[in-house]
Amino acid sequence: MLFWLYEGYTQPHAKERIMPDGSMQIVVNLLEDESRIYDPASPGRVQRLPGSIFCGPRSRFEVIDTAEQASVIGIHFRPGGASRFLRMPPSELENTTISLDTLWGMSGRDIRNRLLEAATPEAKLRTFENCLLEQAVRPLERHLAVRGALRLMAGRMTELSIAGLAGQIGISRRRFIQVFSDDIGLTPKLFCRVQRFQRVLRVVHGTQDVDWADVALANGYFDQAHFNHDFRTFSGINPGTYLKHRTPHLNHVPLLD
Repeated sequence: MLFWLYEGYTQPHAKERIMPDGSMQIVVNLLEDESRIYDPASPGRVQRLPGSIFCGPRSRFEVIDTAEQASVIGIHFRPGGASRFLRMPPSELENTTISLDTLWGMSGRDIRNRLLEAATPEAKLRTFENCLLEQAVRPLERHLAVRGALRLMAGRMTELSIAGLAGQIGISRRRFIQVFSDDIGLTPKLFCRVQRFQRVLRVVHGTQDVDWADVALANGYFDQAHFNHDFRTFSGINPGTYLKHRTPHLNHVPLLD
C-alpha cells in the first residue's frame, strides 16, 4: 500500500477525471469535513459525504473536485490489499464511495480528528498507518491463487483467457473467479481489461507522436475499433483527447466543459 499526503495542491481547473486502475483507496480531506462525489454521467450532480471516505475498486472513471485536494491524505492499496480491512466482500463496493463511519463505525469517524491532531506530515502518516492497522479483520496475506494470477498479469499475460489463467495456477475456473473477486473486488476478466488500459496509459503518457494502431496491436486488442471502445468505456473520452489534455499525473485529466 502507498500512503500519500498533499499540502497546497492547486489546479487551474475545477474538476478532474480520474482513470480507473482497479484499486481501492482511503481519502481524508483535512481542510474541510466534506467529500463531494460527482456522477460521471452527469458531473453537475453531486453527492456530499463526510471528509473521510473509502473508494471501492474502480472499473470506470470518476470525477473529483480539485478544491478538495488542497490538504488531503490517503492510502492507495495494491490490488487486493484493502480486503483485509473490510467486513464485506470488496466486490460489493465496485465503483462505490462510502464514508469511513459507514465502513468502521465510530472509529472510522474518529480517524480524521486523530489526523488533524498530528502536528507534522510524518506524524500524520504514522497516525494513519496505526488507524488502518486497528481495523484489520484478517491476516495481511493474499490467497495463493490470487498472488499467482497477479504475477502472471504483471508479466504481460493479460491476454490469457480466464480458463488459461486458472490452468496456469492449478485451480478450476469457477473457483478462480470466486477467490479473485473476493480478494480484488473485480472479476479477473474485468481486472485484466483495466490493467491493459493502464498499460496503454503508461506507454503513451510521455509520448508526443502516437501510432494508435500499433499501440492497440502491441497491447493485445483485436483491432483499433476494439481498442477505442475499451478506452472510452474506462475513461469516458477518446485516446486523442486524453493525449491532448494529459497532465503530469498519469490518471488525472481535466474535466472539460
